Amino acid sequence: MNLLAPQLIVLYLFASTALYVHFRGRERLRFGRQIVDHSTFLAPYNVLMYAFSGLPNKPVLPVDTFPELKKLSDNWQTIRAEALNLFDEGLIRAAAKNHDWGFYSFFRSGWKRFYLKWYDDFLPSAQLLCPKTVELLQSIPTIHGAMFTMLPAGSKLGAHRDPFAGSLRYHLGLITPNSDACSISVDGVKCTWRDGEGFVFDETFIHSAEKATTQNRIILFCDVERPMKFGFMTRFNHWVSEHIMKVSQSPNMEGEKVGALNKVFGYLYEIHLASRRLKNWNRNVYYALK
Repeated sequence: MNLLAPQLIVLYLFASTALYVHFRGRERLRFGRQIVDHSTFLAPYNVLMYAFSGLPNKPVLPVDTFPELKKLSDNWQTIRAEALNLFDEGLIRAAAKNHDWGFYSFFRSGWKRFYLKWYDDFLPSAQLLCPKTVELLQSIPTIHGAMFTMLPAGSKLGAHRDPFAGSLRYHLGLITPNSDACSISVDGVKCTWRDGEGFVFDETFIHSAEKATTQNRIILFCDVERPMKFGFMTRFNHWVSEHIMKVSQSPNMEGEKVGALNKVFGYLYEIHLASRRLKNWNRNVYYALK
């Protein structure tokens, strides 16, 4: 029994943090979905972030809590011009291969992206094609991830929570319908995208997006480091952001880095596609092998 005690303690701690994540906020996923959701596996780390967070436990936070972000909103038209050039060239797009596990489900809704940086150095394609935006982002060291994202007319992103509580999310409207019909709901709090305006929210609360308009929506999407109460927790969170989160890197173009997590996902997805082809060819053989 003594040999099992440490393992049981770990199990109880994991289960308690997972339950806390599930019941946090007013909205939640179905319990069966939450069990296999990626936020469950990061629950111990996330609860630590919530416990030592220097900000209130709220789904949407005042944007002026992060004064450094004003530099982006002040230069939104410069950023918009570079984003529009990318869009016109067809470079804001879904992943060319199966190497963007974190956002894979969004692509089915027509959501598209162009990475600027993702918990590592800026992507070479971003430095080449968006030099002014990259320069602005480089001047704000608390931004660990950034991309341009596009949501097409009439599309929706279903309710979900993002897995990593070490950051908060900033959206800056660049090309929007400027309408309440184009919005995101974060734990029941509605935020509307508008040109030149930004807002900050905690992406580990349940959120969903809807765009019931005929115009595409393009925004600058950033992950901003969560402020912590104590310096040692700030250093810990910063280290995790800089060294662990890069496993989810995804490229814009051939030859750019692919994180280890996305390499594994690419291999597994190829196996999944092969199994589907086999099932379509001969169901008996498929089930025998399965």
